[in-house]
Amino acid sequence: MRIELTSAPGSGDRPNEDWTGAVLPAAGRGGALVLLDGVTPPAGPSGCVHGVPWFTARLGGSLVELSGSRGDMTLREILAESIRRTAAAHRDSCDLSHVRTPQATVVMLRWSGGTAEHLVLSDSILLVEDPNGAVRAVLDDRLDRLPREVLATEATADAVRNQEGGFFTAAADPEVAARAVTGSTPLADVRAAAALSDGASRWVETFRAGDWSECFGILRKEGPQALIDRVRALEEADAAADRARLRQSKTHDDASAVFLEL
Repeated sequence: MRIELTSAPGSGDRPNEDWTGAVLPAAGRGGALVLLDGVTPPAGPSGCVHGVPWFTARLGGSLVELSGSRGDMTLREILAESIRRTAAAHRDSCDLSHVRTPQATVVMLRWSGGTAEHLVLSDSILLVEDPNGAVRAVLDDRLDRLPREVLATEATADAVRNQEGGFFTAAADPEVAARAVTGSTPLADVRAAAALSDGASRWVETFRAGDWSECFGILRKEGPQALIDRVRALEEADAAADRARLRQSKTHDDASAVFLEL
């Protein structure tokens, strides 16, 4: 088994808001991986005295712990309980009802016995490769289905955040776990898998440098850091030219990738 994890901040001036982790339980076979992409709030109040990195570390730690120790819980139940725990840790000091309370996208994969279970919430990506080398992307595409004008300003984006007809992230409400994209695959049909934050998936989604299969090939042959290095080179080139791909987006985003080969 091979597991590689890499996470790179988008800027040296800001802490990395992504979080990655993996667990291989001591008893029995199996394991789990977790990737979170913290949502960077705009300037202004968020109702929370903590930062997004504090939130992703708390939430990610709970997700990894429960994924490795509670095989009786579904991934949705694990996400709900982890959100509940994290909220309890700062409810007394923070306004968790604020629309910009710390939050994150979530990717989880857990494998044991003969099954691999997955969960995806918001716009981070899970890639699954079968024994024949075919790669499929598991996506929560609700954000992509929204009209561009809805996401054009923070005010309109906030209005559809964690709302029916909008998109969902892990914040302070455990009920959001029911909105996650979940499923399972026979373990015999999974040769390898990868999780990407949207800062790493830019190679495919923003710059169109290749498809998901080609992206997976880089991860397998060169590792997660090589993919992030390629993204950074594309970002620099686009920013130095006409920003045809980046447009109004930040030049560098936090970028994380996890590669698993069973």
